[in-house]
Amino acid sequence: MTEEEINKRHAEKMAKKKAARDKMIATKTEEKGLLMVHTGKGKGKTTAAMGLAARAVGNGMKICIVQFVKGVWNTGERLVLEKFPDQVVMKAMGEGFTWDTQDRQRDIAAAQAAWAYAKEAINNPDYQMVILDELNIVLRYDYLPLDDVIDTLKNKPHDTHVVVTGRNAKEELIEIADMVTEMEMVKHHFRGGVKAQVGIEF
Repeated sequence: MTEEEINKRHAEKMAKKKAARDKMIATKTEEKGLLMVHTGKGKGKTTAAMGLAARAVGNGMKICIVQFVKGVWNTGERLVLEKFPDQVVMKAMGEGFTWDTQDRQRDIAAAQAAWAYAKEAINNPDYQMVILDELNIVLRYDYLPLDDVIDTLKNKPHDTHVVVTGRNAKEELIEIADMVTEMEMVKHHFRGGVKAQVGIEF
């Protein structure tokens, strides 16, 4: 087969793909706020959510980020997003990982306070996106009533995007979500003795 024939066949193949894609896109007419879940054992769940936050800011949206587990860490994403105070509210309401506090009642109280704040944010028409960072962790440990969380997310305002992160997402949450992404760990530098890196982990 000549180079010209290869190029012609490629162009025809791509034209068919484009036509099929255009046809599929034409059927997508609904616009609404999405419930998105980032879960799994792999790295990147919060990182992906912060990428959505940056994209939302770039599009002039106002967002609220509620961190259920992490305390106030000077992370790179916090330092960037704090430069947009008119668009971003970032609340670190956790007290650290459960193995840090070693106090279940304190962890439950922190989770409940964060959830009360999150519910207000979800129902606040000023926010187009609400990120519930590590909500899956506190649900896994039964620090919050699952029924209340599911009911709130099912009945969120129609145009509000909500992003939930954390490993071990509950099946009930996966069921009602519009989009679920599972991060799979294939390899991780921690296992090789490499510590958390500036610009990668924080």
